[in-house]
Amino acid sequence: MTTVIDIDARGTQHCETTALGVLLRHQGLDLTEPMLFGLGSGLSFIYWDSKNMGFPFLGGRVRPFDLTRNLATRLGLELLVQETTSPRKAWENVVAPIDAGHPVGLQLDSYHLDYFTSKVHFGGHVVAMYGYDDRDAYLVDTDQQGGTVSTALTSLAQARAARGPMTAKHRSFTLTAPRNLPSPQGQIIPAITACADAFLNPPIANLGHRGIEKAGERVRTWLQRTDSPQRDLPQAALLMEKAGTGGALFRNLYRDFLAECTEQFDSSHLRTGHGLYAEAATLWTEVAALMTKAGESGNAQFLAQAGLILRELSRMEHEAMQALSCLGGGP
Repeated sequence: MTTVIDIDARGTQHCETTALGVLLRHQGLDLTEPMLFGLGSGLSFIYWDSKNMGFPFLGGRVRPFDLTRNLATRLGLELLVQETTSPRKAWENVVAPIDAGHPVGLQLDSYHLDYFTSKVHFGGHVVAMYGYDDRDAYLVDTDQQGGTVSTALTSLAQARAARGPMTAKHRSFTLTAPRNLPSPQGQIIPAITACADAFLNPPIANLGHRGIEKAGERVRTWLQRTDSPQRDLPQAALLMEKAGTGGALFRNLYRDFLAECTEQFDSSHLRTGHGLYAEAATLWTEVAALMTKAGESGNAQFLAQAGLILRELSRMEHEAMQALSCLGGGP
């Protein structure tokens, strides 16, 4: 027996916005991927390193699922989240809405999915599930992972049951739009200023513009940070550019979001922010390229260069977010 819902899958770059797009279009709300990311105040930065980590981690977005919560709150959507330690109950939580004709979002560890091209544990991966049969689950993932894909039910169960950093307990979720949905346009400015305020006032030095500056200081030592720089530095660069982020640690997505906003609002603050993020996106891609070169060659000069660019990026993004934080106060 096969149960499959007719869904609208699009070519998208980031896992959480991919799943949100599928769920919301099924509710009649069609927003671009950059708009979903921006309305969810998705942009951030984290530099994370600890003794039990093999190599430092650079992240360019808010924590997994924060974007979904932010978006639901901002648009007045009903977000139903279910978590359980029981695999049987977890499967029932997914089957019930699909049998009723509604796609479901799942958070899981991408390592276990049959179709995944990069075998790295990531417990914050999100997919939309729209069908199943006796053997397989039918999912929508990013363009890079194949778009509409399938994985064995056994693999899906492993991915959902995984424990470790960023995992959730068999998390599944649905979104329901109210009949009198508030205009997404009216939520753009609050979403931008909330994102800017969080970025400008991080609670710890590893986050926001301070985190980028910290990364600029620490990146110079990365050849000594690993026994295998030929593996770890290119891998870190690959995660920055290709791990479902749209490249440049989400700066490309935020640039495109701000470009959409400039078409709707005449604001010098918005134009300033957009221009600076367009520039920043290019520089982040340059940083990733320098990290790869350093790993392949063993030449620390490339990391020194990357460090200088990161310090410039900290200044540039700080300036961009300062301009964007002024949006609520006029032109």
